Amino acid sequence: MLAIAAAEQPDLPDDTGLIPLTRNEIAHLAAIAPLARLYPPGHHHRWSIWRRRHQHRAKQCHYQRRWVSDRS
Repeated sequence: MLAIAAAEQPDLPDDTGLIPLTRNEIAHLAAIAPLARLYPPGHHHRWSIWRRRHQHRAKQCHYQRRWVSDRS
């Protein structure tokens, strides 16, 4: 089910602040699915969003730093 959702996911616009679901992220979410009952509802989804937002910010900072150093 997660793989189908990721395959159908369009490219996210930059203003969402998230990277698209990656193969590793989908594999992680599928692997922890049996543990879902141990955590509050939505915990893993919120964690995935936080992680993808963090990766998006890191990517932006990396590109900005590279752009500044290339212009020097």
